[in-house]
Amino acid sequence: MAIKVLGSPVSTCTARVLLCLCEKGLEYELLPIDLASGAHKRQPFLSLNPFGQIPALEDGEVSLFESRAINRYLARKHKDIGTDLLQSNSLVESALAETWMEVEAHQFDRPITAILRQIIVNPMYGIAPDEKAIETEMEKLGKVLDVYEERLSKCKYLAGDNYSLADLHHIPSLVYFMKTTKANAITSRPHVSAWWNDISTKPVTVKISANMKV
Repeated sequence: MAIKVLGSPVSTCTARVLLCLCEKGLEYELLPIDLASGAHKRQPFLSLNPFGQIPALEDGEVSLFESRAINRYLARKHKDIGTDLLQSNSLVESALAETWMEVEAHQFDRPITAILRQIIVNPMYGIAPDEKAIETEMEKLGKVLDVYEERLSKCKYLAGDNYSLADLHHIPSLVYFMKTTKANAITSRPHVSAWWNDISTKPVTVKISANMKV
C-alpha cells in the first residue's frame, strides 16, 4: 500500500516530506488539501493533525504529522533503502545529523520563514512587506549563515561528508528564498553557496522544486 501524503506541493513542509520520500525511492500518493477552502481546519483532516496544519502522512495504520518527525520516521523505517539520511551506521555521524537538524529547526527556520512571509506570502493577500521586519530577520539569518559558512568550510555537508536530513530540511525554504532579492545572503558566502549549488541540483530537488510555484 502506497504511503499517502496529505498536503500541497507548494507548501515548504509538504515539500520537505516529498523530498525525503523521493530520496528514499519510496512510492507515495499526494492527496491535495484545499487550503483556500479551509479543508485543513476541519474534519476529516483534523483527525490526522489536530492543529490543522499540513502535511499529514498515512502509512498503513500509522498516521503522523509534523514534517521533520515524519522524515525521521521514514528515514529510520527505510534506513536500508535509498540514501541513508540519518547516517545510521555511525553513532557520531548520526548525532551530527541530528544536531544540525535541530539547528535548522530552531535557528535557521524562524528567520527565513519570517522573511518569506513578508516578501512572498503577505503580498499575496494585499499586505505590503514590512521592510524593517525583513531587515531584522535578515540580520538574524545572516548570523546563522555565518555559522554555516564556518561549518561548511570544513566539510561538504552540514553533518559531515555525507548528505543527510540536516541538509534536505533546508531545501524547501531556500527554493523560495533564492527567488527573492535577498538571495545574495547565500551566494555571497562561498561555502554556503557551494553547498546550496550541490543540494539544489540533486535530481530529487529539481523534481520536487518544479512544483513549488506560487
